[in-house]
Amino acid sequence: MTHSPSPFKQRLLTRALKGAKAAGIEVARIEIDKDGRISILTPLMPASPESPYEEWKAKNDARQASRR
Repeated sequence: MTHSPSPFKQRLLTRALKGAKAAGIEVARIEIDKDGRISILTPLMPASPESPYEEWKAKNDARQASRR
C-alpha cells in the first residue's frame, strides 16, 4: 500500500495566519484536516444581549453616552 503525498503545505498555513493577523483576527486554535483543509478558530465572542429589550437598552445607553 502506498501513501499519497499530504495535501498540507506549510506556506498555505503561513499565508492564512498572516491574513488573519492582518485582518485583526485573534487565533485561538488551528485545525488541519486529512484532506489539507485549514481551519482557523477564534476565541468565543461575548454573548449578545438575551432579550430584545436588553438589545434596545444597550443601543439607547450607547447613544446617550455619545451625546455627553
